[in-house]
Amino acid sequence: MLESKFQTELKNILKHEFPGCIVLKNDADYIQGIPDLTVLYKDKWATLEVKRSENASHQPNQDYYVEALDEMSFSRFVYPENRDQIISELKEFFG
Repeated sequence: MLESKFQTELKNILKHEFPGCIVLKNDADYIQGIPDLTVLYKDKWATLEVKRSENASHQPNQDYYVEALDEMSFSRFVYPENRDQIISELKEFFG
């Protein structure tokens, strides 16, 4: 599956699972390695780095930013193989 197709599906799932959330597409040209999506929901936020598969390569700084942002709030790599798990973790995190 293409990453862009998975990302579109993921955004739709997020909007369905978290009504009223705001899903922002981040600009990797502004900060190299920043996760693809920021999800704002109620009084919390999360970032998600979207990959087309579990084995897809990571770009420079992606691991750093996912780890740093997870320490601040919630951040994960998400791909089709772990999508349901990440949605479940987000449900718990967002409450």
